[in-house]
Amino acid sequence: MNLLMNLPQWFSQHAISFTLILAYIPLIATVVTTIVSLVLVRATLRYTASSDRSLALSREQFEREWAPELHIKLERLSARDARILVTNLARISVLMQMVQMRKLSMAVPSVRSFLNEPLVGGTTWSEDLGKRLFASTGENYEGQIAISITFYAAGRMYRTDWFRFQVQVRNNQLLQLDPVNISARRVQVLQSRKGTRITPPELVRDVVGAVKSDEDSVAR
Repeated sequence: MNLLMNLPQWFSQHAISFTLILAYIPLIATVVTTIVSLVLVRATLRYTASSDRSLALSREQFEREWAPELHIKLERLSARDARILVTNLARISVLMQMVQMRKLSMAVPSVRSFLNEPLVGGTTWSEDLGKRLFASTGENYEGQIAISITFYAAGRMYRTDWFRFQVQVRNNQLLQLDPVNISARRVQVLQSRKGTRITPPELVRDVVGAVKSDEDSVAR
């Protein structure tokens, strides 16, 4: 009986405490929600960064597997002739457009040969140079020459690095033709898929214009 009589008094004494607790419940819920949201945002950012890295790695791997890569080699056939061999080391097929040859002391290629030769991935194309080698070296020369290939692949125009060779020519006689071991860079894009020219170095700036002029003359 005493307990029942004391209940109203107990409720009246603790009414302020219950009201205060009820007032703090939304605040506590807001704080908990904010903390959970921050944890979820952090997890989302980490997942996004990981996905971006995975996507970049996959893109780089795809580009490496399908990026065009040509290797150029010169062979001495006789004292009067040499041969050029171009090997497509990539999977993608290319369309060779031009062969350039120059001495290292010359800024502009001395010999340019226009081509229209397809080269499937994993195959080699070869051609005798004939007098074109001596047109680049002259009657007497001892030093290095450089040779490069301009080609189309997947709608873009590329140019290989300058492959160097040690040459010795005396009285129009080819006495020596050996490759020079240097680290070659990957091919450079000269023209994009949309036909927009990519600004190349000074030594190759005339390549795109020369190829386009030759194509225009053929079209006419």
